[in-house]
Amino acid sequence: MQILRHSEQTLKTALISKNPVLVSQYEKFEAGEQRLMNEAFQPTSDLFGPITLHSQSDWITSHPEAPQDFEQFYSDPYRNTPSAEKRSIYIQSIGALGNTRIISEEYIKWLKGYCEAFFYGLTVKLLEPVSVSATRCSFRINDNTQNLQIHAGHILKFLKKKKPEDAFCVVGITMIDLYPRDSWNFVFGQASLTDGPREVDR
Repeated sequence: MQILRHSEQTLKTALISKNPVLVSQYEKFEAGEQRLMNEAFQPTSDLFGPITLHSQSDWITSHPEAPQDFEQFYSDPYRNTPSAEKRSIYIQSIGALGNTRIISEEYIKWLKGYCEAFFYGLTVKLLEPVSVSATRCSFRINDNTQNLQIHAGHILKFLKKKKPEDAFCVVGITMIDLYPRDSWNFVFGQASLTDGPREVDR
């Protein structure tokens, strides 16, 4: 088992930009926002706790990727940004998320609140829940787990048709297993950036 703990300098590099436009925005932070930002840089903070790697099959170990700091993220020409006309995040639940309708609704309310806090300044809206059959997506029974799985790519096409005019993105949420192609066992989620930000997550 391995534990990854980032230093204060690493966190600052990942979160803070030296771009003059953004620096001027930091200076406008209220006292509470400044305290939150300063707390984020402390290695002992709960905001960015250490990451525990339990085995060699953990994603970070088995899929090594070059780190990306804030400057690289901000200057990426392919980065999608909201506009005055498209600044709403839509959440589309697919199938039941809990044992009862009330539990499913509570999960969605929690997710909506989280998105509103994380993507501060954007509006988060809920689309009417749909059944798995309503998506008309391909499905299969996994040979190893015997679980029902739905095709993630087909879900993305379904979400594209449902995307409202003011949507920055549409996020599909389901508790059903996903698979991206026949040769894959499963996938946790899949996104499309070419047709406008859309994503489906399990």
